Amino acid sequence: MPWWQPAACGGERGNLEKVIASAYFNEGEVTDEFERRIAARLGNGFTVAVSSGTSALACALFSLKIGAGDEVLVPDVTFVATANAVTLTGARPVIVDVDPASLAMDPAAAKKAITARTKAILPVHVSGRAGTLGEILNLAREKGLPVVEDAAEALGVMAMGKPLGTHGELGCFSFSPNKTITTGQGGMVVTRRRELAQRIRELKDQGRAERGTGGDDAHPALGFNFKLTNLQAAVGLAQLQDLDRRMQRMKIIGEVYRRELRDVPGIRVFPADLVGGEIPQWTDVLTERRDELVQHLQQHGMQCRKFWHPLHTHLPYRHPDSEFPVSSRLVPQALWLPSAFQMGEEEVRRVCSQIRRFLLKG
Repeated sequence: MPWWQPAACGGERGNLEKVIASAYFNEGEVTDEFERRIAARLGNGFTVAVSSGTSALACALFSLKIGAGDEVLVPDVTFVATANAVTLTGARPVIVDVDPASLAMDPAAAKKAITARTKAILPVHVSGRAGTLGEILNLAREKGLPVVEDAAEALGVMAMGKPLGTHGELGCFSFSPNKTITTGQGGMVVTRRRELAQRIRELKDQGRAERGTGGDDAHPALGFNFKLTNLQAAVGLAQLQDLDRRMQRMKIIGEVYRRELRDVPGIRVFPADLVGGEIPQWTDVLTERRDELVQHLQQHGMQCRKFWHPLHTHLPYRHPDSEFPVSSRLVPQALWLPSAFQMGEEEVRRVCSQIRRFLLKG
């Protein structure tokens, strides 16, 4: 019983065969169509496909003219790519402790971390949950700072009446193998501002705002190569057709976990507004006996995944634990339960039964 399992949905082969028959494998019309479908899904103005979630974050920050000497606030609990994307721009990621109720960026700690060099706030939707986003948006408005949402795990998730990834100036998604839909590697930047989308197109295609020939093209701006190919987009288009079904399965899995574990002592499921459209990609929990519980579940064929190490513990971003009391205390207790959308309700109940058995036996 895997904690997560990528899956094909059946339409990938046909889409890929069409791209192969066209003999145009690079970024082109299929990628354009993938962008349009994501834009329609999110109801947002502009979408730009890129090579990964990391490059999406970097391009979003570059488009805001963030660079050397600037600072960007990032939460301590996130995959290291969030901080690495900031570093890629030449700016410095300023690590902020997290809210104990959600493991999202703590708004009070964020406010204290803002300096004259702060140029953006980069909240992360851990497991696809909105967390403290509303308070972060209020803080950003108060301080006149743009918000770039790391919505890598939140495609299709609703919060506060809008899809996650569309609340800030820019939102960034990932299509890596452990996301709800995958293109192998890939990402997407969304924004309501035409000029930001235009700059991101330049950034991801060697400075060209329009697709060129590779020969006598004008390159009016600095850019790189962060393109998403037609081959990848063909897979994404097929997977997108299955998004609603997968999200419905994820919702049911989350509901069963919350119901079955609600009164079990020694474990806490992170809250999610399922009624309001929040559908966590993975069910995450806290338990002081995490490592023992993981071992117990693995003995019964049930895989879990322990949380990322806090950013401040990684060598490139090393800071003392004392500066991050919440993440230092809670991350060693945090894990993702088996959450693959292929799971049936009975399988989820079996996991819950083993959790109860382990925790109640003392």
